[in-house]
Amino acid sequence: MVRQFAITARVFRCSTIIAFRCGGDWLVCAAMRSVHTSPWKAPLMLVLATAFWALSFPTMKAIGQMQQRIIPESNSWFSASLCMTYRFGVAGLVMLIWCAPTIRRLTMSEVWEGIGLAAFAAGGLVFQMDGLAYTSASTSAFLTQCYCLIIPIWVAVRERRRPSPMVVLSCFLVVVGVGVLSRIDLREFKVGRGELETLIASVIFTAQILWLQRPCFARNNVRHFTLIMFVMIAVFCLPVALVTARRVSDMLSAYSTAGTAVSLGILVVFSTLGGYLLMNRWQPLVSATQAGLIYCVEPVFASAAALFMPGWFSLLTGIDYPNERIGASLLVGGGLITIANMLIQVQGAGKSSS
Repeated sequence: MVRQFAITARVFRCSTIIAFRCGGDWLVCAAMRSVHTSPWKAPLMLVLATAFWALSFPTMKAIGQMQQRIIPESNSWFSASLCMTYRFGVAGLVMLIWCAPTIRRLTMSEVWEGIGLAAFAAGGLVFQMDGLAYTSASTSAFLTQCYCLIIPIWVAVRERRRPSPMVVLSCFLVVVGVGVLSRIDLREFKVGRGELETLIASVIFTAQILWLQRPCFARNNVRHFTLIMFVMIAVFCLPVALVTARRVSDMLSAYSTAGTAVSLGILVVFSTLGGYLLMNRWQPLVSATQAGLIYCVEPVFASAAALFMPGWFSLLTGIDYPNERIGASLLVGGGLITIANMLIQVQGAGKSSS
């Protein structure tokens, strides 16, 4: 008993020392990090989360093409909201089964954290989806990554200090990298309804990242608040699906084929359960600035997935969805984003070990 108490005290003392040494944007994440955890583990887990999220882009596009055959007269709002309802509803059911033994210990703090994450996720996706109807996909992908700039500005205002040169350099490389990856033409760029709504979505996604970083949620059970998050996103999206449905029967027939069912399964297992559980578990162990830059790797993985997944869906379902080809934009843009993340992670590893 005495030995166990001594070990616990040593761990607490080391964590406290790390927290006071790091300061600023690294304070909360360093205090929460175990002395036995590699400083690279959390960033790598978040990179894996972005890879899982990236699978959703070709998967949802394939679902859209399949549903055009099943329900030709359906609109984009119905398809998107119904997909969100099923995706997060099924994931919520899986989480409910997983959390059954401990659900009685669910706290109000976990409920509040889950509702907040759900509200920000649903709100951001609504603005992003509507914005896509008024701007190009490449412009949307570019503007969505603006949270990598918003977060350092927020941290600088909150901490009353300037971002470090490494953070500024990393943000610059990410913006240029995403611009190259998205093939943005500044001569044709304009700020209209689509661009404005996408920027609003980026601000909301920033709030989601910062909400997960709040110190008051540090002791919450990841499975519990993830369960609440999934259920509430489904609850928020269901009314939109009901209002935009031409017939109630369309909500069942939309996923009545083997192809749509398999595609939905990919979204549930990888992009929802895998991606969000990794995010909710590991993001609090890095700074908000680190997290924002890591999530900018998502377009790189999405471009990589588009090299082979469309052909796989075409073979499976018979839709006409050709693979994209690897090009200079993927190599250059992806390289810049990767370099930016390597720089910021090296800085983070150095601070957490100092």
